[in-house]
Amino acid sequence: MNLLEKEEFARIKAEELEHLSAEEVVRFAAQQYSSLTFACSFGAEDVVIVDMLQHISPSTDIFYLDTDFHFQETYDTRDRMVDRYGLDFVRVAPLITPEEQAEKHAPELWTSDPNLCCNIRKVEPLTRNLSRYDAWITGIRRDQAPTRANSKKVEYDYKFGLMKFNPLADWTSEDVWKYIRDNDVIYNPLHDRNFPSIGCEQCTRQVMPGEDPRAGRWSGNDKTECGLHK
Repeated sequence: MNLLEKEEFARIKAEELEHLSAEEVVRFAAQQYSSLTFACSFGAEDVVIVDMLQHISPSTDIFYLDTDFHFQETYDTRDRMVDRYGLDFVRVAPLITPEEQAEKHAPELWTSDPNLCCNIRKVEPLTRNLSRYDAWITGIRRDQAPTRANSKKVEYDYKFGLMKFNPLADWTSEDVWKYIRDNDVIYNPLHDRNFPSIGCEQCTRQVMPGEDPRAGRWSGNDKTECGLHK
């Protein structure tokens, strides 16, 4: 399909999929695209989709962006999921090490230029990996942030040039945790310590009562997204 055909396909399917369950959206994506992948950050939404995929399309590639700066609890969650499901998560890494980044740009680049740090350690590796696929699945939800409020269950991703499925777009946080409890899904223990949104250790803090769930990401900055979705 050319770009116009992909745009029209996404528009039509967004209307058709809007009232389907998350599992049905995942099943449609897997049936429609053999070249499909899921980007897993090991947060609550993503472990839900990992569990769904094991029941619906266990052969779908699942990758994670290893920034080298994740919390140890995040790596431990990955290892527990490997043991539970027998998965082989695809590790996608930046082109330069943290040491090379510090030498080339600045020590603690996340402090002086967090956008550049995210570009090096997340956006470029993601762009490189997604170029191998026709479609990808994400765990984003509309109520996570204003920047995600208009997310469709399927849309054409202009930034990365492929179809994008958001099966949990209309889910609430309560929906996510109900699925985790009902299905005994492994999750990151940082969620139990007031970390509703978990990124790199240097740029993520606990969220205080009354704060926005993503207030712990890039606290003290006007930055709200790492660049993967907007």
